[in-house]
Amino acid sequence: MLVLSRHRDECIMIGDDVMITVVDIRGDKVRLGIDAPKNIPVHRQEVYEAIKRENKKASNIGPAETRDIGK
Repeated sequence: MLVLSRHRDECIMIGDDVMITVVDIRGDKVRLGIDAPKNIPVHRQEVYEAIKRENKKASNIGPAETRDIGK
């Protein structure tokens, strides 16, 4: 893991297309602004993990269970 120190309003570039800016620092919380192309999904880790769980659950649904979808 790369660990970087940044002050408020300073940025980190990931590749050529993703810029992360330190927007605010309050106590032990850091607010980040993320500028990325629309084709790159950006989620908090807990949201990303929930999406993965739901996708896995959906991939285990059989044809009989999807027969009535859209009716």
